[in-house]
Amino acid sequence: MPATPDELFARFDRLGIAYKTHHHPPVFTVAESAALRGALPGGHCKSLFLKDKKGGLWLCVMLEERAIDLNRLAERLGAPRFSFASPERLWETLGVRPGSVTPFALVNDPARKVTVVLDEEMLAHDPLNYHPLDNSMTTAVSPADLLRFIADCGHTPRIVSMAGLERTARVPA
Repeated sequence: MPATPDELFARFDRLGIAYKTHHHPPVFTVAESAALRGALPGGHCKSLFLKDKKGGLWLCVMLEERAIDLNRLAERLGAPRFSFASPERLWETLGVRPGSVTPFALVNDPARKVTVVLDEEMLAHDPLNYHPLDNSMTTAVSPADLLRFIADCGHTPRIVSMAGLERTARVPA
């Protein structure tokens, strides 16, 4: 069984990670999250669970306002073409459902099947806000504590600038 939010918080406590959690109705999109959070401080983030065309799994975590072009992201990472992984693969690998994708779900990947990519610019914000395995809560941690948690899960993230990877609008011919 995947970890629960309470088990995640207990792990934070064991690691000495300071965190603050806010409860809210479940949110499934960045827009819903923005409408509910009010003046919650820090960097607000989103996480994309992707698969590449060779079957590799990727968790890409970035500032919520990023509208990333997946082809450009794959190119920057030197990875095969990306697409979104299925909800079933998400559950099997990270133990969360769509709407709850978060770097904290790495607690459920002891086999280290997922390559973790963090937005370099995101790490300049303090605190950073993510769902704690459940999209009815938002938990804030420092960038240093996020990195410590990821390392404790056995992962070494790739920290990449995502500037310039935004989708561009297509102009009709």
